[in-house]
Amino acid sequence: QVQLRESGGGLVQAGDKLNVSCEVSGRTFIYTVMGWFRQAPGKDREFVAAIRWGDGTSYYGDHAKERFAITRDNGKNTVYLQMNSLEPHDTAVYYCAYRETTAVGSRWYEYGPGYKYWGQGTQVTVSS
Repeated sequence: QVQLRESGGGLVQAGDKLNVSCEVSGRTFIYTVMGWFRQAPGKDREFVAAIRWGDGTSYYGDHAKERFAITRDNGKNTVYLQMNSLEPHDTAVYYCAYRETTAVGSRWYEYGPGYKYWGQGTQVTVSS
């Protein structure tokens, strides 16, 4: 069983930065992939970023490529999402998610149902 616990959300102003964390309780191994998704009120869940636990290969949604960075700390079993130059449209609940895969190919990491475990989410609010 894997449990995920996000932290670090909060209220910031436009242009600020914020680092959210996700602690993983349970096993992680080279085929683990950790993802970050977000969901704003009234909108569909949106892929933000993902990282392969084994080699650190990272993937980003189109909106996140320039401003966000996903990293992991194997020793702490924690994945981070550093968000820079935040804008009001980044306001959402941010969820981390866990899957085990050797998938390759076209944007498999964006597929939410492919992730088996999800955290409870952490609210990020960006004021203008």
